[in-house]
Amino acid sequence: MTDAGAIPTGSFSFRSPYGRRAVGLSVAAAVGGFLFGFDSSVINGAVDSIEGNFELNPVITGFVVAVALLGCAVGAIIAGSLSDRWGRLRVMFLGAIMFFVSSIGSGLTFSVGDLILWRVIGGLGIGIASVVAPAYISEIAPRQIRGGLASLQQLAITLGIFTALLSDAVLAWGAGGASSPLWFGLEAWRWMFLVGVVPAAVYGILAFTVPESPRFLISKGRHDEARAIFARLIPKADLDQSIRELTKAIEFDKETQGVTLRGPVLGLQSIVWVGIILSVFQQFVGINVIFYYSTTLWQSVGFPESASLGISVVTSITNVLVTLIAIFLVDRVGRKPILLTGSVMMAVSLAFMAICFMFSTTDAEGKVSLDAPWGPIALVAANLFVIGFGASWGPLVWVLLGEIFPSRIRGKALGVAAGAQWIANFLITVSFPAMSAWSLPLTYGMYALFAALSFFYVWLKIPETKGMELEKTETLFVTRPKGTAKTTS
Repeated sequence: MTDAGAIPTGSFSFRSPYGRRAVGLSVAAAVGGFLFGFDSSVINGAVDSIEGNFELNPVITGFVVAVALLGCAVGAIIAGSLSDRWGRLRVMFLGAIMFFVSSIGSGLTFSVGDLILWRVIGGLGIGIASVVAPAYISEIAPRQIRGGLASLQQLAITLGIFTALLSDAVLAWGAGGASSPLWFGLEAWRWMFLVGVVPAAVYGILAFTVPESPRFLISKGRHDEARAIFARLIPKADLDQSIRELTKAIEFDKETQGVTLRGPVLGLQSIVWVGIILSVFQQFVGINVIFYYSTTLWQSVGFPESASLGISVVTSITNVLVTLIAIFLVDRVGRKPILLTGSVMMAVSLAFMAICFMFSTTDAEGKVSLDAPWGPIALVAANLFVIGFGASWGPLVWVLLGEIFPSRIRGKALGVAAGAQWIANFLITVSFPAMSAWSLPLTYGMYALFAALSFFYVWLKIPETKGMELEKTETLFVTRPKGTAKTTS
């Protein structure tokens, strides 16, 4: 075994040459997360204009907002097998092309039907990126800083959300309203989609500049290329050992390549269900209601459009800042304590929002209003909810999904878990307009219930994975017969 004492002190800090290189590659991969965040929130500022332009009812409006998530689910499910066959970088480029085309098509849409089509195409690209990015990061990241690097995926998502909401606000302010003409006679809401071509192009270019995953290269017999990449990410004293362990893991995977996700628990392996349940909880707390509908929501309780857009931007900035806190803490405090704390914060803040909307009133036109002090309290509670989510469940679910699955099924299992996340996101997003029209207190009360349930699930079912070798984390989820003691190394 390699002598750990020969590894220079501080080799795996973010400031070391190895750490900086790993960060650089992780940032490039995480641009896929930026596209995810951008796509998921760019429609926020355009919802009311689309609804008015095409004369949609709340159910159809919810479907137009959420339909991209169905494409995301399909993209996530196929991404694992595609990346194992073609490599991580080619699949990244495919995702970039799809989002590029979707941005142009959505901006120039002429009917609800073709807007839905473009949204689905963009969703396919985003779903692909949502799987490939965390897989790539986990495969190039040294285990000592893997949690922080994996959290860059969520940081990129939050930056994408912030950029989308900020661009929405700037475009709407510049035109005098989202439905007002801006450049070349196109309304501001159309430009909200068109600006997406910029991050899509950046992601596509980066796919040609970063190295391929060493794990994929070794699996294809390209050992020299993999070694050259690893040499820039791992100290020489640890290089041979790391390559031997990875090669051994890949050889084992080839021996068991016929292994499927099927298992005794409702047709799937229990570890796959862990990933699915974590993904569903992440979405069922209703976080994307804030980022998809916040402008409409704040207008409904008395804020004008310009102020509602500004509030959405501030909320997205808060989301970015607390994600940085999560990145700082994840490899110091651990995954489980942060998730538990986040569940408590979300449950309490969502409960307060439910209480606030119990005091709302509805006029003859169906518009909701929330008088003082409940309006400001709801606004504070919403931002506390974003803080609780952004510092915990937002980034850490992606960290865990990159860690918990056995290597032999990691690609497929990641795809299924991410697909479940997109489907859960779709269900929450498509149902919110109708549910909120029916009862906002019950809607937020339901989200609060799921936040509370997430606390007990993590407390009872999720072990700590901080600092463990990627290939060993799966052993924590193996159910041992009663009376069998854990072995220690």
